[in-house]
Amino acid sequence: MRKLSKYEKETIINWNEAENLASIYTFNASLKRRLADFSRKYPLLCRLERSTPEGSVTYVLDKSRLSIRLVPPYSEERKAAAREYAKEHGFQVVGAEEKIA
Repeated sequence: MRKLSKYEKETIINWNEAENLASIYTFNASLKRRLADFSRKYPLLCRLERSTPEGSVTYVLDKSRLSIRLVPPYSEERKAAAREYAKEHGFQVVGAEEKIA
């Protein structure tokens, strides 16, 4: 068994309009933990279908439990407000001009 490259470690979400279940195949460690936790808490809504020696898992879950969130970029105003908040509360602020190349 050879080691897979990061490029080969995919996450595939299989969703079709005809079924009530979605399938998630992934190598992503964070997503695997989240799916495992969710399946333990809600076994009727999510279950582990397959796990491979290479490190992938496939979970099947109710489509109503899955969402995709698109996050727009922050506006300059929001970035400035976040910088000010960080300064006021003692967080280290590193701007693009302060980074060492």
